[in-house]
Amino acid sequence: MRHFGHIAPQVRERLFFQEPCVFTADSSPRVLAAALGATLYSPATRQKLADDIVKQVGRGVVSMVVCLEDSIGDADVADAEENLVRQFRDLADRPEAELPLLFIRVRTAEQIPDLVRRLGAAVRLLSGFVLPKFTEERGIPFLEALTEAEGASERRLFAMPVLESPDLLYRESRAETLAGIFRSVDKYRDRVLALRLGVTDFCSAYGLRRAPDMTAYDVQIVASVIADVVNVLGRADGTGFTVTGPVWEYFRVQERMFKPQLRRSPFHPEADALRATLIEHDMDGLLREISLDRANGLQGKTCIHPSHVLPVHALSVVSHEEFSDAQDILRPERGGGGVLRSAYTNKMNEVKPHRAWAERTLQRAEVFGVTNEDIGFVELLAAGIPG
Repeated sequence: MRHFGHIAPQVRERLFFQEPCVFTADSSPRVLAAALGATLYSPATRQKLADDIVKQVGRGVVSMVVCLEDSIGDADVADAEENLVRQFRDLADRPEAELPLLFIRVRTAEQIPDLVRRLGAAVRLLSGFVLPKFTEERGIPFLEALTEAEGASERRLFAMPVLESPDLLYRESRAETLAGIFRSVDKYRDRVLALRLGVTDFCSAYGLRRAPDMTAYDVQIVASVIADVVNVLGRADGTGFTVTGPVWEYFRVQERMFKPQLRRSPFHPEADALRATLIEHDMDGLLREISLDRANGLQGKTCIHPSHVLPVHALSVVSHEEFSDAQDILRPERGGGGVLRSAYTNKMNEVKPHRAWAERTLQRAEVFGVTNEDIGFVELLAAGIPG
């Protein structure tokens, strides 16, 4: 699989200075964590789940979560599990089908070894489990169950804990909760692919819900949690983990209170209709939140609608300017530090302070590619929309 692999090769050649790399479910954790991108969630109750998964790959999806938790009712869990196993076996019988990285979001630790056993040979399609409401006390049993299931299936399985507990939100317990989460994920570091943020649950604790013309960063109590999570768990010193962006809830036209946030200037006249469509479907707020995710140290995003996938991926591609700066900073002869003017002559690159940024940028460039000099996110969006 590869990002933008659903686009014709000749179109990719026009868009990319360096094309996204090819990767598989067996690639290194470093590559997979960076490549998650827009992780699309789907309820495990969907009767045509196998068909849906194959269809979404054709639209550019590279990671999906089949959900047994909040997206389905309590009374539907048993039926959802049966359907999930049936749909995975269906996919296993389609050896020609291209599949994304597949994860299962469970409710309890006991579901992990049970589902692995019931999947049988179809477990080869599974990349891991999403662990809800993760804290040290609650999370360790999940991670122990994952280890047990991995040994029984002889299949590498990753964990993606979801940070959404009220203990993480409340100021009086946040520091202790974060420290406990770090201890637990650090102990199982080789199995933790990424940490996911459950912002909807954070808002729920205070009866809040952000409007489509506001981002998670406009809700100050949520923004403060994101900052502390990145502070403790997202450091670039080798102790950190990939932390993914929160879900965007909107995908249909809403009544607006504020002006659209998507400036006209990046859109050439031929793409003005694309700008209007993005605004009409509240995508301008999503685009702004994705940009703020990146600025605040988050990578990828949880998605609940297929229309959100392409914007996340388009804004994940490294620009030619970013790539040029990162390469200059990391040249071997720059090892002693210093300051240099960027090749684009519009900024200062200070080698030592910008080194971690440059390393992360080249990692993103590997999986999402680098645009040609005259290509921006508008062209990537336009090219990725199914014809």
